[in-house]
Parts: sequence; C-alpha cells; structure tokens
Amino acid sequence: MYNLTLNSSQVCDTSASYCKPGVVLPVWNPQENVSIGDTIARACVYVLALAYMFLGVSIIADRFMAAIEVITSQEREIKVTDSEGNKQTVMVRYWNETVSNLTLMALGSSAPEILLSIIEIFGNKFEAGDLGPNTIVGSAAFNLFVIIGYCISVVPNGEIRRIKHLRVFFVTATWSIFAYIWLYIIIAVISPNYVDVWEATLTFLFFPITVLTAYIVDKKIFIGSFLQRRIKSTKVVRDEEAQNAEPLKAVENMEAIDAANPEIKNFEEHRKEYINILKEMRQKHPDIGVDELQKLAEVEILKRGPKSRAYYRIQATRKLIGGTSNVRKKLEVKDRLANSKSKSNLESLIDNEANTVTSVFFEPAHYTCFESVGSIELYVTRQGGDLNNTILVDYKTENGSAEANSDYEYTEGTLIFYPNETRKHFVVKIIDDDVYEEDEHFYVRLSNARYQQNELVDTDTLLVTNPDLATVMILDDDHGGVFMFTEAKMEIIENVGVLRVKVIRTSGARGKVKVPYKTIDGSAAGGRDFEKKNDVLTFYNNEVEKYIEIDIVDDEDYQKNENFFIKLSDPIPEMEEASHNEAGRPRLGDQNKIEIQIKESKVIKGIVDKLLIKSNAAVLVGTSSWREQFIEAFQVNADDDDDDDDNDDANGNEEDNDGEKSDENQADKEESEPKRPSLSDYLIHFVSLFWKVLFAFVPPTEIWGGWACFVVSIIIIGILTAVIGDLASHFGCTVGLKDSVTAISFVALGTSLPDTFASKVAAIQDRYADSSVGNVTGSNAVNVFLGIGLAWMCASIYHYFNGTRFVVIPGSLAFSVTMFCSFAFIAISIMMFRRSKFIGGELGGPASWRYFSSFVFICLWLAYVILSSLDSYCVFEFLKF
Repeated sequence: MYNLTLNSSQVCDTSASYCKPGVVLPVWNPQENVSIGDTIARACVYVLALAYMFLGVSIIADRFMAAIEVITSQEREIKVTDSEGNKQTVMVRYWNETVSNLTLMALGSSAPEILLSIIEIFGNKFEAGDLGPNTIVGSAAFNLFVIIGYCISVVPNGEIRRIKHLRVFFVTATWSIFAYIWLYIIIAVISPNYVDVWEATLTFLFFPITVLTAYIVDKKIFIGSFLQRRIKSTKVVRDEEAQNAEPLKAVENMEAIDAANPEIKNFEEHRKEYINILKEMRQKHPDIGVDELQKLAEVEILKRGPKSRAYYRIQATRKLIGGTSNVRKKLEVKDRLANSKSKSNLESLIDNEANTVTSVFFEPAHYTCFESVGSIELYVTRQGGDLNNTILVDYKTENGSAEANSDYEYTEGTLIFYPNETRKHFVVKIIDDDVYEEDEHFYVRLSNARYQQNELVDTDTLLVTNPDLATVMILDDDHGGVFMFTEAKMEIIENVGVLRVKVIRTSGARGKVKVPYKTIDGSAAGGRDFEKKNDVLTFYNNEVEKYIEIDIVDDEDYQKNENFFIKLSDPIPEMEEASHNEAGRPRLGDQNKIEIQIKESKVIKGIVDKLLIKSNAAVLVGTSSWREQFIEAFQVNADDDDDDDDNDDANGNEEDNDGEKSDENQADKEESEPKRPSLSDYLIHFVSLFWKVLFAFVPPTEIWGGWACFVVSIIIIGILTAVIGDLASHFGCTVGLKDSVTAISFVALGTSLPDTFASKVAAIQDRYADSSVGNVTGSNAVNVFLGIGLAWMCASIYHYFNGTRFVVIPGSLAFSVTMFCSFAFIAISIMMFRRSKFIGGELGGPASWRYFSSFVFICLWLAYVILSSLDSYCVFEFLKF
C-alpha cells in the first residue's frame, strides 16, 4: 500500500545544502564560484532584510495582539444573586482568562513560529523541513531560558514576583514538557522516520485537551470539592490567590465562600479596589473637581489593573518603534475622538436649533416678598434666534390664594424687546394691611410672543417657553412667624461635607426670634457619622429662612444607609412685645422634626460604576478609526515611562512622604512639559515608518469587535513569515549554516525578541509573575500542538491519500528536543526552589540569588544552542547506536 523508499541507514551530513528557491523569494544566483567578499555582502543583505522583516512582523503583531485584546475583553451584563439574596448586575468577560491565554493570546504571541511551520510544509509540497520545527523548539528554549532568566533580574530591587495561578502554571508546564517528549516519541520511537495520520492528529488534538485541562483546574471543576476538603483539613493555602484573600473568620464560612458566584467575587474585588484608588486620589488632590478626579482615577486604575500578555506585548513594541504607551495620552485621544463624534451628532442638532429659535421665558420663575414691600419686579429673558429683530410679548396677573386689588394690583401689559435686548422687567404693586393672615400667592403669565413688524406670529422661530408662568409669594409680616422644616425627610450623600437644613418662617416675620434645635441619633451616631449639636437659630426681623449647618463625616463607603434626626424646640421671642396678641406669637409648625438619611455618595458610586465599565485595558491598545491609525503612524512620541515610574504604586507598595512629593512633582512636570522625542526616537520612527503607514490600512479594532483586524493581521503575518523563512534559509546556505542551526539561533531569536521586551515590562509593572513567566509554558505547548501538529496532520493526510507515508527524519530535531526537555526540568526546578520561603518568588529577590539564577538560565540556553548546533554537524555521531 505504501511506497517505502527511505534508506534505513541514514548517514549524517555535515555540509550545508545548496540554496533552493523559497516559497516567495528566488535564489540569489550565481551560487558557484562566489568570492568571499560577495558572500559577506550577500550575508549582510540577508541579515538586514531579516532584521527589517522581523521589525515588520513585530509591528503587525502589535495590531494582531490589539485585536485579540479587544476580542477577549468583550464584556456582558449578567444578573446574579449574592449571599444575602440581593440581585445585582455585574460585568463579566465572555472569555475565560485561562482559555484566552492558551488560545488567542498564545496564537498572537507565537504566530510567526506557528505560521512558519505550516507555510514550510505547504511550500515544500507537504514534505518535512528543518526550519519550522526547529524554530519552534529553539523559540521554546529561548522563551524558557532567556526570557525567564532576564525577567528574574529586571524586577526592581527589594521586590519579588510570584505566580498567582499556580495550579494553571503546573498544568501548562507539564503539558509544555510533555509536548516535546511526545514530539520525540512520534519521530524516533513509535514509528522512526515517519509520522502517521493518527500520530499527527493526536498531536493536534492535544491542543484543545491542554486548554480543557487548564480550564478545569482554573475553575476547580471535579477537583474543587477535594481541594476544599484538603484546605479545610490542613488549613494551608495552596496558591497565591488564596494567600491574597481576606482572612476567614471561621472555617464554617469556607463552604459559603467557595459556593459564592465567582463573577460576584471578581466584580466586588474590582469595585473595592477602585473605591480605594478614588480615596487615594482625593487625598493627594483634595481641591480638584469630580470630572478631573474621575480622569485621574481612570488613569491610575488602568496603570494598576491586571493586564494581559497582549497589553505588555503591544506596549513593548510601541516603545520600541516610537509609538505612545502613555496611559494619559491614550485616554486623551480616546476622549477627544468620542467628544468629536457626539458633537457631530446630537450636540450639533441642539446647536442648530438654538441658533434658529427665539425663546421667551421668566427668569427666575419664583419670587417672594413681604406685603409691606410696596412693589416687586419680575424679569423676562429672550434667548436664541436672531437678536436683531424687535419682538413683543404680553403678560398679565392671575389670582391664586391672593386676590387682585385686595392683596396686589391687577397688572397686564406688553414687553418690547428691541434689537440685541435680552432681558426686560415689569412691576407689580403689592397692597399692605395690618390684618394677620396666612401667606398668599398669585401668578403672572406670558403669552402671545410676536414680531413687531406686522404683529407677525411665527411659532417656528419665536416661542414662549417654560417657565412661562411666574409665582409670587406674599409673606405676612404682622405675626412672629411659624417655624418648621420644609420636608419631613431629607436624603444626603456622605461626601456632602457640611449639611445645610433649611428652617423656614411662614405666616409672619416680625421681630427677633430664637429657635432651639438638637440632633438625635438614629442608626448614624453623633461624633462618628455627623457632628452632634444642641444649638439655637436666631431669626431677625423680616428674616424668613435660616440654615442649620452640621458637618458630615465622609467614610467614602460604596453602599451606605444610615439616619439621624434634627428636632426643633419652641421658639423664643426676644421681647414679649414682639406681638400684640397671643395669635401673633411665634410658634412651631407641624413639621418640626426632620429625618436625615445618609446615603453613599452618588458621585463616588457613579464614578466607580463608570470605571467598572471603562477601565478596560483594551481602550489603551484598540483603535476606533483609520484616521486615528494614520495619525499614530506619522506621530513621533517620546518614550514616556509613566507606567514604570508608578510601578511601586501598582505593586501596592507604600511610599514615604519624600517619594510621594517626588511623584507629584514628576506628574506635574509631565503635564506641563511633555517629554520631547530624542534623536533615537526619530531614527527608529523613520526606519519603521514604511511598516507603520502600510499597516495603518488594517481595519481598526472597533470594526466587527476586532475580528476584521484579527483576520487581516494574521494574513499579513503569514505573508511576512513566508518571506522570513526564505530569507533565513538563503542566509544559512549562503554562510554555510544548516536550516536547523539557523532556526534555533537567528530565527528563534528574531521571533522571540518582542516577547522578551513584553515580559520585561510585565515583570517590572505587574505585581504577579503570570504575565511574564506563566504564559511562556502555555505558549511552548501550543507551539508544538498547533504549529507542528496542524502542519504535520495536513501533510500526513496528504500522503495517506497519495499512498505514501509522511517522512520526518529525527536528525538534529530529536537531539534538540532531548536537550530542551532535560534543561527544562532543571529550569522549572530552579523556579520552584525560588518560590520557597528561602527566596520568596520566581522573579526578583536578593541581588546575589537573582543574578546567579539569571546566569544559570542563560547558560542553559547557550548550552542548548551549542550542543544542538554541534549535533547538526555530526559531532556527537559516535554516541548514536
């Protein structure tokens, strides 16, 4: 059935092969009789071309990762019930963090390596090559040894970083080592020199199995009850998440906590953190307004908040090519674009309407006077439209409880607004008497607005608008007054500062009267939640209102519902002669006690609720329009390390007063004097300008929820990767290197450098090691299962239907896999040792240990590259049987 033509006695070839036409690029002829100078010149051209192509891949990977960040950060509202039975709406992501890290994030991080392996198979007409698989193994070695070794030493002095999701890390680390062991088994043990369909298919299926097992461990499915019993019995916390949780008051609460909805727990943790940040911002900037407070809090939250691997990868690339990674600048751009959008729609319609319609109305619409005042002036305002016209508007009084010609003089007339006049007034006379009576009121109405020319009425351009009815309250001043509150219950917010409660004096305002009052505790306690008072209000002659002022203590609680009371006592006239008879004496009204309800600050609550929706790191990496992308492409930005400067805050470390002052001064300096781009910023900008402009044509991430950008970006990465594969192969054959050596060194280095910078940024800024270390193991497993598994599955199926078998010579690949697995065990063992109390974390720690650990990791990588390269040239052939 099969055509078995493979020679079983394979002889190790020490010479490099001749250059062959690539998938995209042709061979650089001639290949024979080439001088040393020409060879060096060609090698330089290939190296420069490779470097420029790697730069292009990094920039388009920026767009690709931005699309992934937008896709995986999509949120939805769900209604959940907390432990107390209260229903609330929370925002949760569609994508589980572990699933997104092992699928889209891993694909984005390792797309060049994966696509190189797939493209090589198709370019070689479904025959195995050395470049793709060896690049994947070489990249895995670089990721595990170099990136982790580098991150160990870049953590700020005196700090450590620990892996938060330790269970998930163990799963992905196990799968990553198994992946390479399995790779060796299928090419050298089960069916040496061949890969059958079932082997390749199973390799590919290990990819979803890896994701599934990591998800099960992350969500504690099946093993949740076992872990719960284990923790309860030993009282030992097994991972970093539990160590950072609040201490439990009793073991009996464990079941309730474990049974609680994880969406609520995550949502409430974010809300609590945002409230604390708001408190910090208010303490640092006590005089700023609410809008500025919200902006500062949003910037701080986006700096401190958990960020994905995609965010750090994008940030590192943008710093490299002169793009902006400054949180404040990015938010300003987003706000500016959002404001321009809203202005062009709703506000423009309102502005147009305001410019064409003239409105006439009372301003103000409520007036109060004593009956002895004689007369009162009422004001009318003209607003909008063409102010060059002369307009007329009629007015007349109407009875309320006050009657015309008894309490006031009936008045009617016409107001004339001449060109450019916007405010007019008229007078109504008030009639005084010596008879005691209740407070009374009457109305004045506007009507019949028209243009003076031809008495034209045009309701499309001239209107009497609300308020077109004014109310005039006449206060009797022949009585000492009735004192009371205006309402029985008053609701305030806890950050009001000073509570002002109005006490009014009705049915007279004669004489000087003192009104005692006192506070009464409710669920709110005097001295703790508010200022306890027992004092007197003094009303002077003709004074009709006064305010009781009480200081309110601001706890800045997100949810608060407490109350206390204020009680008025009998008023005390200063002299008995203040009234002529008993009916004229001052007295209390029916509403002499008021309940004060203290609620959480709706401003603070509103800001927190907005931040829970807006504080998504996707806003910093996504783009909303092609215009924004082209603006970013042509802009030269300085490397603003504002995030780096604030990493201490991000890690939750306390700073001394001098440090806080320094940070504030630095922040003020950045706001007043933006950092100017340096010569190196301009240089790298012009070098990368071609790629920036070209990739600005990629659809913005706002289109189709990021999927349009995702598809177009991965197609472009595939094209560039094909060119890189050809350049790397041609470079190797030009200088006499085998594809396997080129792959584990130059290609693996070029594809992994952006991840190195991303991991460095994550190690410095993130409080945990997951983004810089944890994702390395997951990516390494995905590279084999997806990159090699998918490519070999397609090739093996092709050969099966053509009656042949897919040939894969173990060669140097088997030796590289063996070296990698051996060294990986050493590396992971070192990391677990560093996690012990002796050092405290996988990254950072004492200077001697961090540099020693980094040195060991780098040595492991160098040993891997050297040994694998020597094996490619048959140095260890005598060891093979």
